[in-house]
Amino acid sequence: MAVYEVFSHPEVRRYKTSICSKASLMMLFILALTFIPPLFVVYRSYGFWRKTDYYREYPDIHFKRELLLVLELQEEGNYVTYSTFQKYNQLQNKHLRVPLITSRETDTNRDGKLDSLIFNLEMPLLDSENVLGVKLILIFDYKLHQFSSLTMEGIAYANYDAIKPGGKFEILGDLRVNQKEPIGYRGVDNRYNTSVIDSTSVYAESYDFINIFKSYTSRNLTTYLNAPYMVWSTGRGASQPFVISATINYAEEQFLYTPGFWYLIKWGWVQYVSVLLIFLFFFDRVKVFIYQNQLVPTMVEKPWREEKMK
Repeated sequence: MAVYEVFSHPEVRRYKTSICSKASLMMLFILALTFIPPLFVVYRSYGFWRKTDYYREYPDIHFKRELLLVLELQEEGNYVTYSTFQKYNQLQNKHLRVPLITSRETDTNRDGKLDSLIFNLEMPLLDSENVLGVKLILIFDYKLHQFSSLTMEGIAYANYDAIKPGGKFEILGDLRVNQKEPIGYRGVDNRYNTSVIDSTSVYAESYDFINIFKSYTSRNLTTYLNAPYMVWSTGRGASQPFVISATINYAEEQFLYTPGFWYLIKWGWVQYVSVLLIFLFFFDRVKVFIYQNQLVPTMVEKPWREEKMK
């Protein structure tokens, strides 16, 4: 008659000894080898803690309706300019022109956050004035809320130099962020919530583009205009203004940040346990071999069924 296994279960065999014995010291040594080396293995494999990490957020961006514009004319050293800063305009004398400006921001997906800026500027010029270059700074209010509550002032800078005089300059691009160091995971961060351009200054140096950029780029978090598509249209009709048209999209960004304590514990625990399981499996076999073969003396308590059979 054929036989087959109906049921099986393990039998427990206990090994007993006193506290101060070779068997106890052996167990402590094995436990140390089981739980401590995984810490070093994980630490040496690109770090135990995730000191920095990335997350994505859709920033809250608003155009502050502040700008600084310089149009370089064909005559060497001549230009026309305009800004929304009264002190700057007072310094310009004959170079100052007042353009017609329209702007609107759109929320295409209706999620409560603005998606883009549509900007249009018409600068009146004399028929004898021909534009060969554009320098334009637009100023934005930039906010983050998902982790730390960060508020800062950022800019979008567009620059173009042409060979032939133009009548229209069109810009299509995204407002992006440049990050040099991680941001915090909580709290309020207003370090960069200061004016990029000192509108209270009465000195022309404060409004010089290179001085503005030197101060701005020293920050650890800045915005910039990523505009691979700029179109320069030549030809301008008599009595027609020079037109600047821009569509700037507000893109979702990936930010580097410093995780909090519980986030570090969560990832550190996962890494540690994944290595610990291997050590537990290996040293469990080691303990069975040592105590089953009595390499260190212990008192063996056999299962009651085995004793009864004897």
